[in-house]
Amino acid sequence: MVIRMREVAEKAMVSVTTVSHVLNKTRHVAPATCGRVLEAVRQLNYYRDAHARRLARGYSDFLGLIVSDIGNPFFPEVIKSFETAALAKGLDLLLCNTNYSPERAEASARKMIENRVRGVAVMTSEWVPLLARELAAHHVAGVFLNLGVPGKYVSKIRVDYSRGIHQAIDHLHGLGHQEIVFIAGPQTLSSAVTRREAFIDALNQWGLPSHRTLEGNHQADGGMAAVRRMITSRSLPTAILCSNDLTAIGALKALAEAGVRVPEEVSVVGFDDIDFASLANPPLTTVMYSRAQLGELAFKALMKMLRSKHRKGAEYLVETELVIRRSTSEAPSSTQPESAACGVAPSVRKSGLAGLENHGTLGAEQDDNRSSAIDGHTRNEYAVAPRGPAAAVSVQPLGGLRGRE
Repeated sequence: MVIRMREVAEKAMVSVTTVSHVLNKTRHVAPATCGRVLEAVRQLNYYRDAHARRLARGYSDFLGLIVSDIGNPFFPEVIKSFETAALAKGLDLLLCNTNYSPERAEASARKMIENRVRGVAVMTSEWVPLLARELAAHHVAGVFLNLGVPGKYVSKIRVDYSRGIHQAIDHLHGLGHQEIVFIAGPQTLSSAVTRREAFIDALNQWGLPSHRTLEGNHQADGGMAAVRRMITSRSLPTAILCSNDLTAIGALKALAEAGVRVPEEVSVVGFDDIDFASLANPPLTTVMYSRAQLGELAFKALMKMLRSKHRKGAEYLVETELVIRRSTSEAPSSTQPESAACGVAPSVRKSGLAGLENHGTLGAEQDDNRSSAIDGHTRNEYAVAPRGPAAAVSVQPLGGLRGRE
């Protein structure tokens, strides 16, 4: 037997409108009245007909969230914070995982449109502008990560990757490191390209040689492969900066297997501050920005756009900070003994670095295993070193509280 909202209202001795407000959390209802309604719902075993409501209103109670790789340690906290904010407003979550596949990205966009979601947060770096325009054409508000220009149905969250890379290089240079190699992410990802360009710019600002990069796959095996190549070519630097923490964790493993001490012989810096970063051996110095704040900001940006009469979007900035742990220390002196395991003498370290430029993609099964460039959260940090006036993570719309529209 199908129970209707009218029967719940009669049993609770309230109007149908009041029952709707209680169940949809659209208006404050006195606690006593709310209690009667919920008790009537329980006794009658009433369930809302979401399909009928969607047909009647022309839209659903869903917000969409699209991520690159649900297996990436970064995304669970983004998903959790976004879903928590949505549930608090009586909204549900429709989650899609692209796994870096263009076909799955297109299917995800189609699913959002077909389910008439109110809006969607696209927390992936490889999203193409064509799909963003398709969502907007169907009046689906979208919040995108480092993509697009804010406008009608479009908001943008920009992570200041460049600031984070400069913070890392400033730290390493302050410790006396002159030979620094960057293990970049896949150059098909715009965020990975931004980080690599920032690395080159930061070295140039300090007058250090640039273009000492290897392309990884944002996975641990890519970090391991890059370090093994350096060791094989007898061109190990004094410091390695990685495009994300999974790469850095792989680099730490390969260095340990080769008997190279971190940080006494080689310092290692990551990017994202995933939970595993503080548990690495040694705990990883890394660039941090809050995953939870990113999810909350994506939700708030969506809701602000949905409340706007003209669905006007804005741009928001997420800043970074360096979390200093024990994987970095002062650069080894030129008189330090050679590494017994890999035989990399200081003189060999310097002479072989030129051969590290653009050696191609590292790591097995890049397309299937690649992890996102979007990670981060602070965990058990030993110190936070700000760059510039900000001393803590700052998440704010550009141009003040209203954002740049």
